[in-house]
Amino acid sequence: MNYFDEFLLIVISHFFAVASPGPDFALVLKQSIQKGRKNALVTSAGIATGILVHVSYCVLGVAIVISQSPTLFAVLKYLAAAYLAYIGVMALRAKPATQQAEQLLEHTQPESMVKAFSRGFLVNALNPKATLFFLSLFTLVISVETPLLIQAGYGLYMAIATLIWFSFLSVVLSKVQVRGFFLRAGHWFDRGIGVVLIGLAVRVVWV
Repeated sequence: MNYFDEFLLIVISHFFAVASPGPDFALVLKQSIQKGRKNALVTSAGIATGILVHVSYCVLGVAIVISQSPTLFAVLKYLAAAYLAYIGVMALRAKPATQQAEQLLEHTQPESMVKAFSRGFLVNALNPKATLFFLSLFTLVISVETPLLIQAGYGLYMAIATLIWFSFLSVVLSKVQVRGFFLRAGHWFDRGIGVVLIGLAVRVVWV
């Protein structure tokens, strides 16, 4: 089986998801401005590690559901599609940020690297939207015939890609003169992921 098309869908959907402003983006933005580049990079590593948590229970959990009840798995797929369509529509309605810059510039005290890593890890690992996104991804995009090892490889890619993206943001956003651009352009990322997620929701109806 050729997994290139499957991987390409994962790359596209994950890119829009990770680039769309959300809790992870807001945290890295805050850390970059308030704490500095090094702190934001460590926080980014924590976020990427949190991705592995989602991948782990999706790979193992979906495999168990498939083996125990194909009907339940089918229901899960349609519920996931409905959720993707919903958040896709909500994302399309995203509006430009207004007072974020002032809120992010409030003074705070420096924190340890352990705390910075933990902050990033917990924000991602405990984010229910991330849970539903990865569950949707592993039920709608990834075939039931895809070996678990390859699925784990997809997850590793997403963790590495997340680390690279937020590390890039940490470097860029730690420069005060560019943070305003990301705040103003954030809603376009949201609208982009809205289109992608609605497309994924439609795809499950035709498969």
